[in-house]
Amino acid sequence: MNVKAILLILLVSFGTGCGYCADFFQPLRVGTPPIIDGILNDRAWENAQELNGFKTFIPDFEKDLSEATSAYMAYDSQFLYFAFRCRDRNPKKIKATMAKRDELYTDDFICINLDTFNDQQSLYAFYANPLGIQGDSRFSNNVEDFSVDFVWSSAGRLDENGYTIEMRIPFKSIRYAGRERVEMAIFFERYISRTTEHGSYPAFRPEKGYAFLTQMMPLKLRDIKRYMLLEVLPDFVFSQKHERDEGMMRRSFSRGEVGVTGKLGITSKLTLDVAWNPDFSQVESDAGQVDANLRYDLFYAEKRPFFLEGSDIFLQSLSSPFQSAVHTRQIVDPRIGFKLSGKLGRQDTVGLIYALDETVADGLHSDAGVRDAVFTIFRYKHSLWQDGYIGAFYTAREQGQDHNRVAGFDGRFRLSSAGVFSFHGFASFTRNLEVQEAKGTAYAARYTHFNRNLEISGELYGISRDFFSESGYLTRNGVTGLNAGLSPKLYPKSTFFRKIQPSLFGSLIRDHFSGLNEGRVGTNAAFLFPGNAMLTLEAWLANEIFLAKRFDISGFRLIFQNQLNKQLSLYGAYRRESLIRYVSDPYPGYGNKLVGQVRYQPSDHFDLAVMLTFADFFRRSDGSREFDYTILRNKITYQMNRFLFFRLVVEYNSYWEKILTDFLASFTYIPGTVIQFGYGAQYNRQNGEGELDRDPDRYQEMKRGFFFKASYLWRL
Repeated sequence: MNVKAILLILLVSFGTGCGYCADFFQPLRVGTPPIIDGILNDRAWENAQELNGFKTFIPDFEKDLSEATSAYMAYDSQFLYFAFRCRDRNPKKIKATMAKRDELYTDDFICINLDTFNDQQSLYAFYANPLGIQGDSRFSNNVEDFSVDFVWSSAGRLDENGYTIEMRIPFKSIRYAGRERVEMAIFFERYISRTTEHGSYPAFRPEKGYAFLTQMMPLKLRDIKRYMLLEVLPDFVFSQKHERDEGMMRRSFSRGEVGVTGKLGITSKLTLDVAWNPDFSQVESDAGQVDANLRYDLFYAEKRPFFLEGSDIFLQSLSSPFQSAVHTRQIVDPRIGFKLSGKLGRQDTVGLIYALDETVADGLHSDAGVRDAVFTIFRYKHSLWQDGYIGAFYTAREQGQDHNRVAGFDGRFRLSSAGVFSFHGFASFTRNLEVQEAKGTAYAARYTHFNRNLEISGELYGISRDFFSESGYLTRNGVTGLNAGLSPKLYPKSTFFRKIQPSLFGSLIRDHFSGLNEGRVGTNAAFLFPGNAMLTLEAWLANEIFLAKRFDISGFRLIFQNQLNKQLSLYGAYRRESLIRYVSDPYPGYGNKLVGQVRYQPSDHFDLAVMLTFADFFRRSDGSREFDYTILRNKITYQMNRFLFFRLVVEYNSYWEKILTDFLASFTYIPGTVIQFGYGAQYNRQNGEGELDRDPDRYQEMKRGFFFKASYLWRL
């Protein structure tokens, strides 16, 4: 092989990351910006190129979208502008609610998907429903993170022909490279809820499946104004709590705190975030989950603003027990934090987090009096051809003399239009009271093939007995496993079935603590019916090793969901399986789990959701019921306008015999500029003891609390 051939192979394999060779789209540059009011009567839209011919990619590829759609794009030195004309032959069936931000995804919507570096590594997604309600996300590594919130403007209007939407996105709200010439990539998206149709422009190719980042339309902008991004977000939070003591509700906690978070754009592609005593309150309360008989901790998503800038840099998509090297909710209550995120060059991405966490050491740590845990997290990615990359991680949690440090690498290579190989390898170094000194390793390699007709996946992973991660999310160590799956997709010519997707899957795991093997083999089938009704059936034969014993965990489940009309939607999931009682002397059992939700939206402003979660456990030896666990959650939301909403949550938990109430009034002008008031209380069932507690069905208030929060985003 000659030198030129070798250089060509290296260029293709480890090139700049720009694997899309189509001509650049050049949007209209305007002198007079359009007014963002949802009315497409501006001169900009008269002169901008009309983009139409949207094709579906869900439920099938390259079909004409059932309703005509046109999109437009323009820009000036400070903003990107977008407009949609979404026609509909049945405008009364358009689903649009006056919802709070990020709660529009069951509505009809449009979306701007923007790869701001044209490097096929990540994208911004800006959603808007027909009333202009916003949602946004970051997509990377085949994972979409909806927790982020950006500052941008939108407006939408319904009319007799469908709806129209206008959007304005400041360059200050996104990260990009260049000034005189800026390269990005884009695809426009429309979703029609009543038919479950996702359409895009440009059209996606069936042989590439949902490889969105490799199929976007490149665009070229010029003469973008150089700016200095500076944001300051001061916040004030006052909270007070009361607890029952000797029959009386007494104040147990009262505190007002001031915090500041700042953001500095070092360049248009690199950002520094600094926070002192930031507000890390969870205003959006976590939905109740069954927390009995667990083998590992429940996972809760990150919602706190400081961690959301650049969150896509830390996303991973491997599904082994080491699910994420970085899970920032391990940082409980920081006093001070620093974060650097963005790009150093066209191909190099970095993320750095440093935080002092005000968490007293727990029983695992020897220095119980040490006030702060110190977190250091570093991430580096170097982009390769198309959406491939190679990267490195370092995470550390230090508390006094104790520590947990994890270092390693990961990567992703696109082997074909539909095939992707990804991998990671990590080493951990841990010192605490439980393990003294421990060193461990974790690795995984995965291949996926995804296109219109077929999905194939295979994964090999291993996690040593002494591997720990106190900055990430690890469900199990001491295992080596192999997973595989095969799923063809069928598109029958039928008025009843729109799509059928059967699957076969299996796994084999070696438990190193016991030297025993466990396995799983199963099948499922997913059916898409007319409208957006979906049904999934699944059954499996499986066993699991726990404390050196093998237990049967075979079972089956079914899932159904349907948006019956604009007002009413249903969701239900039922699961029956053999179970393990996760106690020091485990034993076999069986049980049921049921999750159901009814959501009723009688008007554009009112939303009522009722969710039932039920689980039980029966001892296998004699059939006796050990527990049943019911969570009944009612959430009522009144959205007065796009800025102000009132929400009431009432949750009943039979296992812990308590009732929780949670009221929230929230005004959000833009992300960061908010005023919120919340009140909550906990009522516990009485035990029938004492003069006043003779009725065992009586619930008595045991805790109450309220908070007030105000913050203001100042942007230069």
